[in-house]
Amino acid sequence: MATHPVLSVNPLGFPWETVDPFLFCAYHDDAYPQGNADMAPQASLAGRSIGQDFSRKDGWSMYHGETVPGFPGHPHRGFETVTVVRKGLIDHSDSLGATARFGQGDAQWLTAGGGVVHSEMFPLLSQDQPNPLELFQIWLNLPAKNKMVPPHFTMFWSQDIPRLSLKDEAGRTTEVATVAGRLEGAGEPLPPPPDSWAAQREADVAIWTIRMEPSARWTLPAAKGEGTRRTLYFFKGGRVSVAGQDVAAPVSIELQADLPVELANGETEAEFLLLQGRPIAEPVAQYGPFVMNTQGEIMQAMQDYRRTQFGGWPWPDNAPVHARETPRFARHPGGREEKP
Repeated sequence: MATHPVLSVNPLGFPWETVDPFLFCAYHDDAYPQGNADMAPQASLAGRSIGQDFSRKDGWSMYHGETVPGFPGHPHRGFETVTVVRKGLIDHSDSLGATARFGQGDAQWLTAGGGVVHSEMFPLLSQDQPNPLELFQIWLNLPAKNKMVPPHFTMFWSQDIPRLSLKDEAGRTTEVATVAGRLEGAGEPLPPPPDSWAAQREADVAIWTIRMEPSARWTLPAAKGEGTRRTLYFFKGGRVSVAGQDVAAPVSIELQADLPVELANGETEAEFLLLQGRPIAEPVAQYGPFVMNTQGEIMQAMQDYRRTQFGGWPWPDNAPVHARETPRFARHPGGREEKP
């Protein structure tokens, strides 16, 4: 058994590598310019591979978008996406008939289960100032018994996500937002979708964002679950001491989950994403947007998608966006609407 809580430190690439029960984490930090009348970049798209632009030219990408940046309709099966939007907005539409505009601290939790098609577009609403977008999309695996459950769409509005703000002895603040998992003092966590691995208490799943003021100190409490694995992504800042070990951003830090860890920040504000959970510990077979347990199940997913389109696409085009003046909202399958 390791005596020091830092098990490994590794540089961050794209996407971020994760450990079971997570599949990967994509961190998007795009400095989009002013938008035009079509909510597209008010800038030349020359030199970009439109439809497949991950260039980060001028600090941003179009991704698979052709007019508005983002990801037009694409399928998923066998896992969940957890999308945490820190800046900017996403226009979501899916084959369930659900649609939404969310962001500015909101999170969306989508159980793909037996199959869903969704689009995620990044409308640039402001025509007179930049439109920065910053988000995490986290892929959380489903256990074999839940891979074919009905899809499920959930919104976590920013003001409902439990948060903890603490000052250390010197009066410096650490803020923690808990999208999933219990943190003492932060309040009751929001319930994950019913078939999620995170809905199993023994799974000990946590998704937290942490912001520390310069020179702030905070002790990350030990995880509760047996066999939990924990990764801390130090994605913004300068240097931080992790249980006495000096670490420079941007890196992923695998921690021994059953030990508390003191974080002592350096001279600049620091930000972290924490992902933890007990491994599902089942075989993983992945082909693009499908994550199953065997190659045979992957072949079946491809055949099912070709045959059924996972329910079809009820929207007028492959990359729908809402009107510029539309506020944040969500319309669920069946028509129920909610607003923050």
